[in-house]
Amino acid sequence: MKCLIPNIGSTSFKFRVLEMPQERLLAEGRLERIGQPGSECPDYESAIGKCIGAVAGEGKPLRSLDEIGAVGFKVVHAGPFAESQLIGDELLAAMEEFKFLAPAHNPPYITAIQAFRRALPGVPLVAVIETGPYRFMDEASTTYSAPYEWRSDFGIRRYGFHGASHRSASERIQALLGRTDLRHISCHLGGSSSLAAFRNGVAVDVSMGASPQSGLPQNNRVGDIDVFAVLHMMKKLSLDPDRMAALLGSRSGLAGISGTCGDLRDLDNAAAAGDRRARLALDVFVHSIRHYLGAYLFELGGVDAITFSGGIGENSAAIRSAVLKDTSAFGIGIDEGRNRTHQSEGVISRQDSPVKVFVVPANEELIIARETCAVAHRAAPVAAHAS
Repeated sequence: MKCLIPNIGSTSFKFRVLEMPQERLLAEGRLERIGQPGSECPDYESAIGKCIGAVAGEGKPLRSLDEIGAVGFKVVHAGPFAESQLIGDELLAAMEEFKFLAPAHNPPYITAIQAFRRALPGVPLVAVIETGPYRFMDEASTTYSAPYEWRSDFGIRRYGFHGASHRSASERIQALLGRTDLRHISCHLGGSSSLAAFRNGVAVDVSMGASPQSGLPQNNRVGDIDVFAVLHMMKKLSLDPDRMAALLGSRSGLAGISGTCGDLRDLDNAAAAGDRRARLALDVFVHSIRHYLGAYLFELGGVDAITFSGGIGENSAAIRSAVLKDTSAFGIGIDEGRNRTHQSEGVISRQDSPVKVFVVPANEELIIARETCAVAHRAAPVAAHAS
């Protein structure tokens, strides 16, 4: 089966075509600035048209659109829906219901899914939901200490996100170490960051909560904050919920602390030049990662493996070193030479370190393709029987 995997941002569109189950990459591409002035793509409809035109036709990876067996989407927030499934109206309605909690993700995905429905009628569209790996977490770890009716009636609970990346790291570290009985902490660090704890390949905790705005400080999103501080500032600044949401979701995080931007490369350069607030932003980021790392060490009763993924996790030796500083008492020993010089995937812990530390590049598209293929195959007999 040939699976098309779109990766959709608020103004960007990346895609890959994978042949499954061989997991062979057939095509990939990227379009930027969708709907922006001067862009060749005024909307997602035109971007999808360019994607399809690039992959199907004479001399292209696919002879025709008929070869596309399924399209798999990384759906961020669908409330109570967590398992991978065919996309129907009920799922789209849930994405619409929860879009306030995922404003940077749900609206463009809803638009793209609807456009793909029109462009590829009859092709199965599959949602691989980012909250999926955390559906086995116990109720105590997903319940806020607010009125219980908020959870039962409105779905306000801890969901967790970055599911495809953390699951990819979990499966990969099991393969690398040749065992499944691992206490594993996955660190996905990038423009959006989170930590997740796994026991025997099953997620038991995650730093993000009801929305992707919680947990670690993000590039420009707030992370954890006292809710009464937010309410206090809404009154002080006369902000309504939508304006406060925009401030917390686009002008906070590392960018809010530094007063410039949240890109780690720029913050590194500014801190090296003596910018105090840039240094503070980096220190806050590291402190928060270590906070969750320590919590998961205790929750798991120790750790066998730690992985770093994402743009920062894979490329910043300085952040990895700062996060794991002075942790030898927990059996964690980082090899600074390996840490500085590693390329792509690799171990960065010392040879004698009981805890193995790896850099594991995120492979979200592969996880999504595997799930998409499985859902489409399960649905095929049903569709054949119905016809």
